[in-house]
Amino acid sequence: MSTDLRDLSYVVMNLIGRNGAGPHDLVQMARRGQRLYWAGAASKIYAEPKRLEQLGYLTSVKTPGRTRQRTHYRLTKKGVRALQEWLALPSRFPRIQSEAAIRVQASDLADDPTVLLKSLKPLRDEILELSAILDESESREPHFPHRQRQLRLLHSLGRRIFRAHLDWRE
Repeated sequence: MSTDLRDLSYVVMNLIGRNGAGPHDLVQMARRGQRLYWAGAASKIYAEPKRLEQLGYLTSVKTPGRTRQRTHYRLTKKGVRALQEWLALPSRFPRIQSEAAIRVQASDLADDPTVLLKSLKPLRDEILELSAILDESESREPHFPHRQRQLRLLHSLGRRIFRAHLDWRE
């Protein structure tokens, strides 16, 4: 595995995939479905393709846009090879940062236990919002016939994560 590649590098190269993508497309994809699986600042997602191009993992072409030219990135052979090598590495358990779980653990310090319950109420609304985003992602599966199986598996994981959090919250 190359030392010049970061976890975000693989996320970006994955999103670029077979069809290529522009920086704005990458950020939109991250906001839609990827947010459930990977959290990253839009500014870092915009910057990463340029860095990967300089390193030879991506190539770009300029295409006409509504107001200005758009950059469209594609994987190079080096980029595909890097993804293939990364795919063969063992997957780690995901890093989890659950504010709700830490609040539950700290709730023994609360003077009023209802404070914790109130703080967990918005979690349900956020899960419902994310579920709607997942619905939208699922509706786009036919547009990616080469990835339909993978997307179904990914969306299944998302649904299970939502269900687990809703059950836990209750």
